[in-house]
Amino acid sequence: MRANPGLQTVLDASALLAYLQDEPGSEKVEAALDNAGISAVNLAEVLTTALHKRGELPAVLGPQLLALGIQPFDFTVEDSMEVAELWAGTKSQGLSLGDRACLALARRLRARVLTAERHRDWRKLGLKGVEIEVIR
Repeated sequence: MRANPGLQTVLDASALLAYLQDEPGSEKVEAALDNAGISAVNLAEVLTTALHKRGELPAVLGPQLLALGIQPFDFTVEDSMEVAELWAGTKSQGLSLGDRACLALARRLRARVLTAERHRDWRKLGLKGVEIEVIR
């Protein structure tokens, strides 16, 4: 049973950026938008990247992203503990804090993860209770 029955997918920053930039795999993200969530940490990554690479203002892009139906989730104290615990099991894959924040939220919500991370195979992590789909 899902923690949030309406939410099926947690987006990693890389997946949402792939969608925004119409990269390969963006159609998989688009299909999931109505039932997708994102950690506030990953949302900050997306907004920072969009500002840095394309000059898009967070105050403009943020509301546009939320209008797509993506549900943002606060990064909780429990998430911070989960992120720290995930470090030991994921350090060989080089997962960032943002990557682990995505996985922690997916575990909390019992939702699958969409990521565009090809150079790190998250599926090899063997995380119980987390289904991971690489979009390309």
